[in-house]
Amino acid sequence: MQYTQLGNSELKVSRICMGCMGFGDAKNGQHSWTLDEEHSREIIRRGLELGVNFFDTAIGYQNGTSEQYLGRAVRDFARREDVVIATKFLPRTPEEIERGISGQQHIERMIDTSLKNLGMDYVDLYIYHMWDYETPLYDIMDGLNRIVKAGKARYIGISNCFAWQLAKANALAEKEGFAQFVSVQSHYNLIFREEEREMAGLCAEDNIAMTPYSALAGGRLARLPGETSKRLEEDSYAKLKYDATAQQDEIIIRRVAELAEKRGVSMTEISLAWLLTKVTAPVAGATKLHHIEGVAKAADLVLTPEEITYLEEEYIPHRLVGVMAQNTPAASKQQHVWSAGNPIAKK
Repeated sequence: MQYTQLGNSELKVSRICMGCMGFGDAKNGQHSWTLDEEHSREIIRRGLELGVNFFDTAIGYQNGTSEQYLGRAVRDFARREDVVIATKFLPRTPEEIERGISGQQHIERMIDTSLKNLGMDYVDLYIYHMWDYETPLYDIMDGLNRIVKAGKARYIGISNCFAWQLAKANALAEKEGFAQFVSVQSHYNLIFREEEREMAGLCAEDNIAMTPYSALAGGRLARLPGETSKRLEEDSYAKLKYDATAQQDEIIIRRVAELAEKRGVSMTEISLAWLLTKVTAPVAGATKLHHIEGVAKAADLVLTPEEITYLEEEYIPHRLVGVMAQNTPAASKQQHVWSAGNPIAKK
């Protein structure tokens, strides 16, 4: 496993981050393919054995049970100081807004609930899950700064935002002396490269770590077109993102398969090796032991410049759908139906 610094932080993270959305009690979530605690623990333990020290979860994953599973596994299999734990918080609910709960109060409630779920005194990275148009940005940044000062989070990150929003937030934080975002977690992979338009340049300029989710496009970059899985069949959100460009994406996916066969490695390794040339640490989920084993191997695979060009040259622009398409003031009002126990986005 390779390791690197997480942006402008002192956190040393594995080049692969284990995404924990697939862990948790299925009765408390929106995915029937999530793993129970016994199987989640097996994968977390195997990831630790392979050198993964960076884990990403969220209070919205399976009503907090993902956090609970991860916390108990880390307690049993690792020393707290040897792992980097990231979790995410939800926007205020309409009920909280009606009751006058401020953004600062909301963030404190969220972190306290997550810490209880994790069984920890602090998280290493606390992530703003989705831009909240119903809450002033000052309240968000002030609230996050307060929990950093209180020692409940070492650093803060952001997810599902536009480059202008990240730049605006960090400019406000710099002006006010608040903690700034050290990482961004957005949707980015070999067949969805829209982050290269503006976000990648901003992150390179300001040394903000990119830790994208959907690193394998919901499994599409890990298997040949036509091959299916329970997740591929049931993940309507991923279908929304990729079905419109399936024909063009298939050309790239087949090139991934071609290079994988040529190199004697898996498609997962090729896809992630490409992404690792662009970002700090992709968030890769795993619901089977061989998943995490394939993901971990990718950190040691180096592609040639010719192979990178071969994978990239057939890409066409993709339209923004799902979380990012909804991330506008008008759509935000329509989508403001969260509750504290449900995810704000299928990630």
